[in-house]
Amino acid sequence: MSLPVRTKPRREDLRPGQCLCEYCVAKCCRYFALPLDTPTRRADFDTLRWFLLHGKTTIFVEKKTWYLQVHTECRELLGDNRCGVYETRPQICRSHSTVDCEYEDDWVYDMYFETPEQLEEYVEARFPPRGKMIRSPRPGLPMLKGAK
Repeated sequence: MSLPVRTKPRREDLRPGQCLCEYCVAKCCRYFALPLDTPTRRADFDTLRWFLLHGKTTIFVEKKTWYLQVHTECRELLGDNRCGVYETRPQICRSHSTVDCEYEDDWVYDMYFETPEQLEEYVEARFPPRGKMIRSPRPGLPMLKGAK
């Protein structure tokens, strides 16, 4: 049995009383994100790297807050993108608003890391190895005759 195909109208084209969720692919039910302590030292990034070594994880920064994002589908999500426990859903789901949700598919983060290598590259740029300058050395200037 195939499910009916729903077309996705633009947010502003919905009639009063219509709900975005009727047209959505349930992105909010396909991952969760937890805030992290902001890393300030090179050593702080080791745990973030460990997160990225696991499957289905990413790290992003939004408005100066770091997050661990775990890409995993809610076990109560139905095939038609509806909640299977809507009447008894958790409070976090009840509090979720469609005002700032990702319905439009145009979400952009300040920073987004999918692999440990991407994070390591960022760390190397932010915390150059000690003793190594990222700038070229200052050129030696010739001494002028008569200068003391």
